[in-house]
Amino acid sequence: MTDKRYDYWLNRLPGIGVQKRSILLADGRSAKDIFEMREEELLEIPFLMKQDVKRIMADRNTYDLKLSYEKLKSAGVDFITKEEKIFPARLGNIEGAPDALYVKGRLPVENVLSVAIVGARCCSEYGRAFAGEIAEALAAEGVIILSGMARGVDSAGHAGALRAGGETYAVLGCGVDVCYPPENAGLYEEIQNAGGLISEYAPGTPPFGAFFPARNRILSGMSDIVVVIEARERSGSLITADFAMEQGKDVYALPGRVTDRLSGGCNRLIKQGAGLVLSVEDFLKDLQIEAKSRRKVENFKKNLLEKPEMVVYSGLDFEPRSLDEIMKRTGMMLSEVSGALIGLQQKGKIKEVFKNYYVRS
Repeated sequence: MTDKRYDYWLNRLPGIGVQKRSILLADGRSAKDIFEMREEELLEIPFLMKQDVKRIMADRNTYDLKLSYEKLKSAGVDFITKEEKIFPARLGNIEGAPDALYVKGRLPVENVLSVAIVGARCCSEYGRAFAGEIAEALAAEGVIILSGMARGVDSAGHAGALRAGGETYAVLGCGVDVCYPPENAGLYEEIQNAGGLISEYAPGTPPFGAFFPARNRILSGMSDIVVVIEARERSGSLITADFAMEQGKDVYALPGRVTDRLSGGCNRLIKQGAGLVLSVEDFLKDLQIEAKSRRKVENFKKNLLEKPEMVVYSGLDFEPRSLDEIMKRTGMMLSEVSGALIGLQQKGKIKEVFKNYYVRS
């Protein structure tokens, strides 16, 4: 076994965060040194509190170094420290960079364009559909899609990338073995197979509210571009955008009506200089992404969804939904829903599994 056993012990120590670990590891001390130090030696470390020393001693006295690390590996979780070559280079220079990551699945490669798609949890159906469409279009061109697996826009972005058969990665505000929100269980499994689940928090860590703003610096740090799809004036998405701008990343936002609260944050970002997302096609042009062939361009345009189709599609999943339920979820009239369903079937996006019940293809 390598000294990663000791690094893991120190990293998952409750109550010892990035700043306290940096204090402990100052002056050339290693995690193994900390594990083997006597209590009186720990008390001599400058800026370390007595309660921190007590916490370290209590945990160390009951900790099985070998067994704990073996359990981590057997759970399919990789523990990657910043000293390792595979640690994301993009995170190397960001402020408050994590000193280790936990991963289920894999990490994204460094030399591929990566776009974070973030936005409101309680988004509109239009915002949900647009997030899915732009993620699907980008993933179809080989762009890596990142988000936070939250309800709403985040989930739609991941789902869009998966529909295209692309790579998508979720940066979590909890342990990688914790599925949050719980209704994303299916998405949670798909993401780790098509990309990876990433967190700086040890397995078993619950989704505390304070962890989500902190994880956003990692989400923006691992991305080349951040796209905000619907956000209120004060939201976690704006925190991600702020981190991105501080890190020198490009930020884009979907504009909306000035009276729409879900567009307040996006409109403010645009006022501050963020790029405009006016359509999926225009965004691809802005990124200078060219389709690999004329045929692919034609197929892509043919399969772009009209707004009513986007709204209806966003109201469907892989469980059959009735025509009445679709109307209630979308707030659309029967004629609009029927027309959109026909269009979606023609484009191969959905199928009618039995009379007036539909699922995504």
